[in-house]
Amino acid sequence: METKLEVIDLNAWFGAHHTLKGISLHVPNGAVTAIIGPSGCGKSTLIRCLNRMHEVVPGAHATGKVLLDGADIYAVGIDPVQVRARIGMVFQRPNPFPTMSIFDNVVAGLRLNGTRKSRHDLAGIVEHSLRQAALWDEVKDFLYASGVSISGGQQQRLCIARTLAVEPDVILMDEPCSALDPIATAKVEALIHELKQQYTIVIVTHNMQQAGRVSDMTAFLYLGTLVEFGPTERIFTTPEKKETEDYITGRFG
Repeated sequence: METKLEVIDLNAWFGAHHTLKGISLHVPNGAVTAIIGPSGCGKSTLIRCLNRMHEVVPGAHATGKVLLDGADIYAVGIDPVQVRARIGMVFQRPNPFPTMSIFDNVVAGLRLNGTRKSRHDLAGIVEHSLRQAALWDEVKDFLYASGVSISGGQQQRLCIARTLAVEPDVILMDEPCSALDPIATAKVEALIHELKQQYTIVIVTHNMQQAGRVSDMTAFLYLGTLVEFGPTERIFTTPEKKETEDYITGRFG
């Protein structure tokens, strides 16, 4: 498969704490890559390094390279805001802006990036993004209600629509279903299957069954190192490393 993101010798710190240690992997284009591992192993730090969100934390920094279509997002002169427009992020807990309507939540990223469009054009983007997020039919009659007036599962799909509105190349999802009930989780997982037809997706999950259901590739992290990376089916059935087998079979973690 063609590589969309390439991580080369990535190291990350929080102050003096060395969180990620020499991570290298290829994220294939048009596929879902899952990052699994026990709590505290560096999963969220890794995904936040993929769009330069890690450096927003005071005292945090990273070294190494992350190539998007062959270009290093950490190169001198690269604008992190532009990086985050091309590599969108959906967080663990739904975080619609509470003072904004559903409509304004969807176009918030566009406005932040300085995009100037007519109200008519914005309406088209809102409908398209909400349709992509499988939410349009549920909210089309009250687009000007608060973004937090809908259910948690709907709020998470609204956040996905907000990410889609800026037309990213890659979507990062940091445990997007951990705060959702099983029905809402199933809707988000179905949405991930749909979105990978158009986007490259990287998802952090603590749920082994979810990783098996939604991903094409799986990376197993332990204590800040990449233990194993490969096709999900192989990782889950015939892992090469004993640590991977022990984690997947529930012997630790």
